[in-house]
Amino acid sequence: MTPGVGCGAPGGKGLRGPGKDRGAVTAEFAVALPAVILLLALLLAGSAAGITQLRLEEAARAGARALARGEDAGAVDGIVRQLAGTSASSSIVADGEWLGVTVSGRVSGPVGSIVPWTLSARATARGETAESAVIRQATPWPAPAREQRPEAAAS
Repeated sequence: MTPGVGCGAPGGKGLRGPGKDRGAVTAEFAVALPAVILLLALLLAGSAAGITQLRLEEAARAGARALARGEDAGAVDGIVRQLAGTSASSSIVADGEWLGVTVSGRVSGPVGSIVPWTLSARATARGETAESAVIRQATPWPAPAREQRPEAAAS
């Protein structure tokens, strides 16, 4: 091999060896960083939406239970706002003996303010009126029949 040729010397063809990739890690990091930040933002937005959905579902269930017990619409709205947050709204629907509560709200957080993401949850419960309580008390459930085994009877 000729001295100075291919070794990075002034008359050589270029760098070979460990110094040829200098700056490549910085360039790869600059390209990958926005993708990592976008992925992190999407994960945070998804978890905020999941938490909001869970809060709305719990508020709808509690509102339906309170409505079934005979609470008025104002008390149900207070329970819903306490569990789902002050920005949540609720609506009550009565379908025969079934009472339904629908709760809707927006996703909180920085991504929720950028994207108008509205979620909702619905729960239904059977109304507990005085008539249905009397009917249930007047007709008790039959006691289960006891099963006797031949081995137990012989001993």
